[in-house]
Amino acid sequence: MVVVGGGQAGLAAGYHLRRQGLDFVILDADPAPGGAWQHMWDSLHLFSPAEHSSLPGRLMPVQTGETYPGAGHVVDYLADYEKRYDLPVQHGTRVDAVRRDGERLLVEADTGTWRARAVVSATGPWSRPFLPAVPGRGVFTGRQLHTVNYRSPADFAGQRVVVVGGGNSGAQITADLALDGNIEVTWVTQRPPQFLADDIDGRALFDVATARRRALDAGRSDTGGIASLGDIVAVPPVRAARDAGLLHAKPMFSRLTEDGVRWADGSHTGADAVIWCTGFRPALAHLAPLGLRGPRGHVPTDGTRALGEPRLHLLGYGDWTGPASATLIGVGRPARDAARQIAQLLSS
Repeated sequence: MVVVGGGQAGLAAGYHLRRQGLDFVILDADPAPGGAWQHMWDSLHLFSPAEHSSLPGRLMPVQTGETYPGAGHVVDYLADYEKRYDLPVQHGTRVDAVRRDGERLLVEADTGTWRARAVVSATGPWSRPFLPAVPGRGVFTGRQLHTVNYRSPADFAGQRVVVVGGGNSGAQITADLALDGNIEVTWVTQRPPQFLADDIDGRALFDVATARRRALDAGRSDTGGIASLGDIVAVPPVRAARDAGLLHAKPMFSRLTEDGVRWADGSHTGADAVIWCTGFRPALAHLAPLGLRGPRGHVPTDGTRALGEPRLHLLGYGDWTGPASATLIGVGRPARDAARQIAQLLSS
């Protein structure tokens, strides 16, 4: 069988597939281990301590001097995890399409074609950034970039920067720029940002997401999950910028102009760059030949199994493929369940 994607979800799938005694290969477009974490901005840190940010079977080691590990530490952990369990990852292999072929699924990649009895799609959203259709986006002459392109404040020294987005990425990048002291930052959100209590981190969020899923599965009322707590985890840099009075969000502007943004009241703010922290969509183009896409671009699933194709499982795209399945600590359980179901399918 074939796993498409060699980031945290793909590695978790590989771990549990091996425990089921299945023969598989993991095809990963990146030339090196680490998944999306190797493309993150320089100052990014996890929301949880290392011991609560681990894949199945191996605890993430503590990063010296850091409560919350940095992205580089995560890359090292994933590379070690891949090597430790001798997972058959073929890096630098981009999958273009998955098609039906009788009793098999054809997985077509730029390096060849695999015939698989089952497929796990674990490509995540990082390669498909979302940019909203904001008036004037095409006329702005400054620099525009998405979260995926941001690296550090050094790229914006002495500039006026507008950051758009009220989630964790927007808050963290705004804090990163504002704390630099040499950048004029304007933070823009669709609605007032809601900070979680300072003592809430990824451990608590995982527990809340899991409790919500269990309640829904049992037919009980929706607890609201993570959304009921707030939008933004107050990691140390965000907390520092907030406490220094540097994180004041303005309502969304009405349009971009050639040299800045126009507000609803007609006033204007100049800008040299706009950073769109506006989220992602699941990277599912390779599944298009199967004709499974449903509302909001998702593939309807029962757990991780695609309703329209029982030989396909989707892993790590968000709560619709398992509670907190887009997180390091959360992907293990749905990966285990997917591997068990695949083993049952292949033995029937």
